[in-house]
Amino acid sequence: MSLRGLRILITSGPTREPLDPVRFLSNGSTGAMGFALARTALRRGAKVTLVSGPVCARPPKGAVVVPVTTALEMRRETLKRLGKCDLLIAAAAVSDWRVAAPAKKKLPKSAFGASLRLIPNPDIVADAARRRRRGRPRIAGFALETHDWLGRAREKLGRKGLDWIVANRVSSMGGPGTRFALLDRAGGRRVFPTMSKTRAAEKILAAIGDQCATN
Repeated sequence: MSLRGLRILITSGPTREPLDPVRFLSNGSTGAMGFALARTALRRGAKVTLVSGPVCARPPKGAVVVPVTTALEMRRETLKRLGKCDLLIAAAAVSDWRVAAPAKKKLPKSAFGASLRLIPNPDIVADAARRRRRGRPRIAGFALETHDWLGRAREKLGRKGLDWIVANRVSSMGGPGTRFALLDRAGGRRVFPTMSKTRAAEKILAAIGDQCATN
């Protein structure tokens, strides 16, 4: 299936939320899924912009890569480009929380005590869904879950106002393969067996890219 001419914006990788200039809060995302989606989309003729958190992987050749570190940076760069894409795929593992007041100097271990004051980060994909006009761009999100993965993904799909959501298990993070399901706003659901992330990217784009190209 060709995606020629389709403008796809992909968020990928983790975000890092600084505690001080040395330490940060983050997660185990490697960006492999987002990068696989970008490579597959490029091979099929799409124009791809990749907003990526800090990862070790080499960026896909041909993509416009926008490096970011924090969730606030990812939100700014994603929303800035929202009106210029046909499809947003929010595959990033955005940190849910950030430190209220990161220190400007490295703190001694004793300074942290038993707790940190955290504040919630914005929900980037939900913000994007609220800002789009006439249902454009189409938006696909991801839900990484430890339990009730399909039920929790379905709830997030509706609450955030998305067109699709990819549900997967926490075992997918950092690993070479993934078992996932694709849910849509009309109530459809397709559950896939474990496969490589490259193959998963092909399945996801085959399902949602065709709808973007024809609607």
